[in-house]
Amino acid sequence: MNSMLKQASKHVDFATIMKYAEVTNDYNPAHVDKEFADQSPMGGIIAHGTMSVNLIWQALKNTLGIEALGRTSLHIRFVRPVRIDDTVSGGGSLQANSSNVYDVWVRNQKGEDVIVGIATLKT
Repeated sequence: MNSMLKQASKHVDFATIMKYAEVTNDYNPAHVDKEFADQSPMGGIIAHGTMSVNLIWQALKNTLGIEALGRTSLHIRFVRPVRIDDTVSGGGSLQANSSNVYDVWVRNQKGEDVIVGIATLKT
């Protein structure tokens, strides 16, 4: 079993956010309306959280193969928002003394966690 997940990364711009909104049919104004988002507690447009979670799934697939995804449970917590022009990367590492539990994360270009959690592979 690999101890480090092969990272997956994405640069987030407004066009990417709009494409994701189209695919998911999620046009929450926090994601797509600058005037609304500027007045919200987030203080500006934020990317969809599930877009960033996908990077964890990609890292798991890149490392363990697509068949492992069907037997993986993911428990995460959103720590900070992803902003326009952030580059985010998902990855993780095998917990010490474990063969099937990974500490997983998504981090921005500053190295700040935006998502943290645990991925458990059913054996």
